[in-house]
Amino acid sequence: MLKETELLIPAGSLDVLKTAVNYGANAVYIGGEAFGLRANAKNFSIDEIREGVAYAHERNVKVFVTANILAHNGDMDEAREYFKELSTTGIDAVLVADPGMFMIAKETLPESVELHISTQANNTNYETFLFWWKMGAKRVVCARELSLKEIKEIREHIPVELDIEAFIHGAMCMSYSGRCMLSNFFTGRDANRGECTHPCRWKYNIVEEKRPGQYYPIYENDRGTFIFNSKDLCMIEHVPELIEAGIDSLKIEGRMKTALYVATVARTYRKALDDLKESEEKYRANMEWYKSEIAKCTYREFTTGFYYGKPSQEDHIYDNNTYVTGSVYLGTIERTEDGWSYLEQKNKFSVGETIEIMKPNGDDIPIEVLEIRDAETDVPQESCPHACQKIKVRFSVAPEARDIIRKETPDKQDVD
Repeated sequence: MLKETELLIPAGSLDVLKTAVNYGANAVYIGGEAFGLRANAKNFSIDEIREGVAYAHERNVKVFVTANILAHNGDMDEAREYFKELSTTGIDAVLVADPGMFMIAKETLPESVELHISTQANNTNYETFLFWWKMGAKRVVCARELSLKEIKEIREHIPVELDIEAFIHGAMCMSYSGRCMLSNFFTGRDANRGECTHPCRWKYNIVEEKRPGQYYPIYENDRGTFIFNSKDLCMIEHVPELIEAGIDSLKIEGRMKTALYVATVARTYRKALDDLKESEEKYRANMEWYKSEIAKCTYREFTTGFYYGKPSQEDHIYDNNTYVTGSVYLGTIERTEDGWSYLEQKNKFSVGETIEIMKPNGDDIPIEVLEIRDAETDVPQESCPHACQKIKVRFSVAPEARDIIRKETPDKQDVD
């Protein structure tokens, strides 16, 4: 009998948190307005954290807050005040990487808030896990550089009460456990303080020191040269092995992703876990559905990362830095009233078009767009080309509040 395994989903905004909860998360991790390593995400105010926690807890879902920057002296007083504020929100855990931040969190937060150790702390061996356990941590996140064999060895050497968390889907960083210096060097924006500009996705040439201005491609096509550009991690075909290695929490990367991405990945891994709990045969039988759903996300081709050994040249993308996408996010239904569905439009769709309701239970329901009106002026329109416009729509089949609507792209498209 396989043990219960947590599905941990990212959220960069309150709306996406609600989506993660509705589409299958056991826990959601978010960032506050400070210390969270995602300066470009919308992030959460203290009041939004309270609202998100209330929404999640009503549905038996936990909320973790990241505070995993590598802190400097000037951060200490602010961190102490921030943790005091967090202690009033009802969160379930704080995620830290820096020992100083750990000590402040331990001193400031109530015992009901667990302390989790971020992958940024380079957790690569069982003695490190035991160190953090003795310090009072409840969970340690594996470095991405660990194999399943190494994780299994760690599990055998640590208390069963100490949770192991590991990334199993999403973007990979070319630096060791995400400790990148390129962004700071090129732009003055520190990746270790949440301001990464992703120079690993830029195109590069080489220069011989005595021939300045003469640029030599390492490997190129007409779009340039991309030598640090990793494929995305995807372990949907290997969920049993993840669980057998002793991983307690399966973590999805992506606090800057859209609600559609979060809903798609959460729903797919949720179904995979539920199917596997029923039987491995059912899990294997539904593999093509999982893979087809994951392919509807925005992604950069897939790899299994370090789980089965060191990555090779096959785990990088050398000829482009674009995403592939199989579906388009149209919006999340905010409410329904008198046959109208109200939403904020995310991408264009038109009257007469057939789109799709993406239900949390795994069903996808084709629906026709019968009528579109501006939500404020009630003016009819044939399409909704303006991003973030508030609209109301009459569909052939009525969605429910919080349902995601999407449409498939005619062919998979590259998205810069």
